[in-house]
Order: sequence, then structure tokens, then C-alpha cells
Amino acid sequence: MKKSENLNTALSPDLEPEVEITLRPQNLTEFVGQNQIKKNLAISIQAAQYRNDSLEHILLYGPAGLGKTTLAHIIAKETGNYIHATSGPAIARAGDLAALLTNLQAGEILFIDEIHRLNKTIEEILYPAMEDYKLDLIVGKGPSARTLKLELPRFTLIGATTRLSLLSSPLRDRFGFIHRLKFYKDEHIKEIINRSANILNIVIDDEAASTLAARSRKTPRIANRLLKRVRDFCQVKGDGQISPDLTNQTLELLEIDELGLDDIDRRILEIIIEKFNGGPVGLSTIAAAIGEEEETIAEIYEPYLMQIGFLARTPRGRQVTESAYQHLHLTPVKLF
Repeated sequence: MKKSENLNTALSPDLEPEVEITLRPQNLTEFVGQNQIKKNLAISIQAAQYRNDSLEHILLYGPAGLGKTTLAHIIAKETGNYIHATSGPAIARAGDLAALLTNLQAGEILFIDEIHRLNKTIEEILYPAMEDYKLDLIVGKGPSARTLKLELPRFTLIGATTRLSLLSSPLRDRFGFIHRLKFYKDEHIKEIINRSANILNIVIDDEAASTLAARSRKTPRIANRLLKRVRDFCQVKGDGQISPDLTNQTLELLEIDELGLDDIDRRILEIIIEKFNGGPVGLSTIAAAIGEEEETIAEIYEPYLMQIGFLARTPRGRQVTESAYQHLHLTPVKLF
């Protein structure tokens, strides 16, 4: 495993899909954390069922790995409706969207991941579909072109995004519910680890579970990934049971420190400190200096570094905080 893959790959939903699906909670009761969102969703679902109506459109946003896709599938199960899942980049043409919408039955759910990556033409077709449940298509070209209006059943669109600011206001305003998923508390991550360990038939020490929770970057997907990596290590180097000592050895091998920072996180901070005197420095400059894409830094690494107070955004660029200096055992440089 390459160093840069330690935690970055843990945020990819395409890896080990069979295991990820088995670890996903199946209803709101099993879903750990995000209590305020769960309460609001439960009320919305009950109200819609009472009226025998479909849910209003829902937008879920927040950093990767916090459970947006899982929540979308839970909503479908709680309402008893089928979910059609796709992503923004997969809907390249108006015909793709039209095919999805016309195949929906009343009450069914259309889930669009990475909805911020829809192009503007597709967005404009979505407006009447979301608001009036009508699909306006232009058939033909030139003088012979005509508008075709199709009635759609009442459906629910669930959109998920890591970049809310990239959604246009007209699209964002058409969602009845907008929920922001927050980073998890360590006690919730520990609960998720224990639940996953039980599903995977893993015996894990309470102290080891606490250690994993503290180093999981407050993200369930990373917690499950680390649990499986520690399981592998314990099966090879031990008796299969996860102990505190073997957990620490595994995390040391993966170069993950006590706050969950991996090699890339530390490189980002060290580059800003050593090359740019702690900042401020632009995102494109940081990306060029460490050889990573801007989107990878902005969506995967930066949110957690900001959450723990190690990185600050300023009008002039990114700046390392005093807490980061202390964690890296470095002395801040004073410029006169």
C-alpha cells in the first residue's frame, strides 16, 4: 500500500463494496450519530406517510464518508419505496435524465450523488421536474423543433454533495429539506466500530476501540476501513483478537498518528510551514508543492484539518495555526 493511499482511499465508495454494504445500517435506529437529522427525517417520513404523499426533495451535504449515501438508502427503506441511484457525472445528456425520470413510479426516489457536478443544461430540466412534476423536452432542431411536455409521477429527489457552494441557487432552493452532516464525536465513532466488529465477527478490546475511534478522523467510513486493516494485522501477527498493542502497531505501520493524521496531512502542514513560513498560501500552490490535485486537498484533507483547528482559510490563502505547530513539535517563525 502506498503512503498516500492510507486514508485517501478510505474515502472512496468503490472499494470493497460487498463489505461496505454489509456494514451499512439498514434503518434510522441503527444509524449512529447525526441525531438532529434523524429526528427531522423521522418526522418528515411519518408526515408524508400520514398524507399518503411522497417526501419533499432532500439535499444532504457534508464531507465525504459521513453517511449521505447510507441515509438516502435508509430513507427509501423507511418509506418502503424503490431507490434509483446515479451520480452527477453519469447524467451527461438531457436524454439520460429524461430516461431516469420517466421510469420512476409514484413515491419512488431518485438519488443523485455528487449533484454539484450536473451541468447547467441538466439542471434547467430538473427545475420543472422537481417543482411541477413535469418534464419539458425539445424534440428536433431548427424551425421544426417543438416542445414536448410529459407528466411525471410525484417522486422524491435526494441529492448528495460535498460542495454545497457549487450548487446554483435555483436548484438549491427547490429542495424542501437541506441537511448538513457533521463530523462525528469519538463516542459515536466507537459505537460504530463496535457495531461493525460485531457484524464482522471480530473480538475487539474496549481500549483498542477507543484508540481506533480517536484516529478515525471523526468519519465512519475511515473507522470501518481502519478496523479491517487492524483485523488483518491481528490475524497475521496475533490470534485474530484486536488488542491495544496490536492496534498501535498497525496504526504505526500505516503512519497514522494519535489525531488520525496520515503522511499526506503532515506533508500539507509541513510544506506550508517550511516553504511558505506558515502561510497564507493559495490552494493551487499547495497542490503543486505536494503533487496532489486541488480537489483532493479541498475535499478530502482540508475539511478535517480545519475541523481540528490546524488549518485556517483566510482571504489570502491557507494558513497553519499554532496548534499545528505544537502537534508537529515545531516552533512558529516570527516575521519582522
